[in-house]
Amino acid sequence: MTDKDTKKEKGPFDEFGDQVEKFAVKTADSIRKVIDRALASRNTVLTIRVNDISNKKLNMLVEAGLFKSRSESAAFLIEEGIKSQGTLFSKITDKLKKMEKIRDELKDIVSKEIESESAAGPKKKK
Repeated sequence: MTDKDTKKEKGPFDEFGDQVEKFAVKTADSIRKVIDRALASRNTVLTIRVNDISNKKLNMLVEAGLFKSRSESAAFLIEEGIKSQGTLFSKITDKLKKMEKIRDELKDIVSKEIESESAAGPKKKK
């Protein structure tokens, strides 16, 4: 049996299987590139505790070959979780800006009060 005979014997399902396999490889490569980009900017070390279920899921990602370590898989999932909650973080950011403005206003009030008391001189006790 020659290579030509083998190719002729492939049916439509075999060709479909080959296409699915090529697609899976391309998809895995694309996912790996995205993961590598996401992990490249990691520069802060955190120590975290997770429950047993989370630990098993992190290990699954490592065993599947998507990540080199649980640390990498956790970093990726945290990043994705933050991205998926963009609206929430936007609202929090807005509120924190308002809080900062109020703090600044309070500092100004206190500073002006202290300055006016200093300019007026020491208070006399009754």
